[in-house]
Amino acid sequence: MRRYLKKLYESRSLSKEEAREVLLLISEGKANPSEMASLLTVYLARPIRVEELSGYRDVLLELCIPVAVEFPSMDVCGTGGDSKNTFNISTLSALVAAACGVKVAKHGNYGVSSVSGSSNGLENLGYKFTNKVDILNRQLDKHNICFMHAPLFHPALKHVAPVRKEMGVKTFFNMLGPLVNPARTSHKMVGVYDLELARVYHYLLQEEDRSYCVVHSLDGYDEISGTSDFKVYTQKGEQLVSPSEFGLNGITEQSLFGGDTVAAAAKIFTDIIGGKGTREQVEVLAINSAYAIHCYSGKTVKDCFEEAKEAIRSKKVYNLFSNLINQQ
Repeated sequence: MRRYLKKLYESRSLSKEEAREVLLLISEGKANPSEMASLLTVYLARPIRVEELSGYRDVLLELCIPVAVEFPSMDVCGTGGDSKNTFNISTLSALVAAACGVKVAKHGNYGVSSVSGSSNGLENLGYKFTNKVDILNRQLDKHNICFMHAPLFHPALKHVAPVRKEMGVKTFFNMLGPLVNPARTSHKMVGVYDLELARVYHYLLQEEDRSYCVVHSLDGYDEISGTSDFKVYTQKGEQLVSPSEFGLNGITEQSLFGGDTVAAAAKIFTDIIGGKGTREQVEVLAINSAYAIHCYSGKTVKDCFEEAKEAIRSKKVYNLFSNLINQQ
C-alpha cells in the first residue's frame, strides 16, 4: 500500500490496474486506518483520474453481492458530498419516477457530509433493508421500486467504513457509489457535486451499454437545484439548461433545506409527498424526477415534468410509498 501512497504523494496518478490493487488491499484488510485516511485525503487535494475511478469501480462490482433484477431498471442517485444539506431529492425522485411507471432499483447509503442520507431517511420511515434478491424483485414487481443499502452489498468496504465516518467529509467513495449499483441497472440518473466529476462520469458511462443522465447545478449542488443553471450529460452530449425553461423561479438554498436531524428530514420527506410541500420543493422534485423519467422512457422532459408534478399533487407517490412500507 505504501508504494502506491508514495506515488500519489508525488502527484502521479495510478493506472487502472494499480487502483484495482489498492482497493483489493483495502478489501482484504491489508491497509491500516492511517493508510486508508491518507488515500482518501489525496483525492480531497486533487481530482480523481478516469483510470483510477474505473479501477476502483471494477473491483467493487466484482466483489459485491450481485442483484439479478427481472426487469429493465434504473438507478436514481446522487454522489452526495455537496455539503448543501438539501431534502432527500434523489430518494424522492426515485419514488416519483416509480409512481410514473419506471422500475427503480435505487442504491444508497447513510449520509457522510449531510444530516440525513438516503438510507437514514428510509430507515427512519420504516423501510427494512435487505440483500435478499427475491424480496427486492417482489418490491420491483409490485411497487416499481426497491432500495439497496450499500453496506449490505459491498462487504469489501467494511474496513474503510469507520475511517470514512470519522473523517465526515466527501471522499472518492462518494464518487463511486452511483457507479457500483449491485443490480447493474440498464438506466442511470446521477447527480454530481462537481463539474469535473460530471465529465469523468460522462466519459465512463459512454463506455457502457446503458442510457444515462448526469446532472450538476453550476452553484455546486449534486442535483438540479433550481437555484442556478445546470449541466446535463447524456449519450447525445452535454447541454446547459436554465430552470426558467421549466418556469422555475424564486428558488433559494433555504427553500431546499433538509432539516437539522434525521427525524426532521423524514418529516420534510413525508410532507412533500403528502401534499404539504412548498411550491419550491415540489418543482425541484419534479424537475429532477422528469430527467429520470425521460432517461428511462424517452418522453420529452417537459412532458415528464408535468407528469411528475401530477404524481406528487395527486398523492400517487405517497400511496406508493405507504404501500411499499406496509407490504414489506
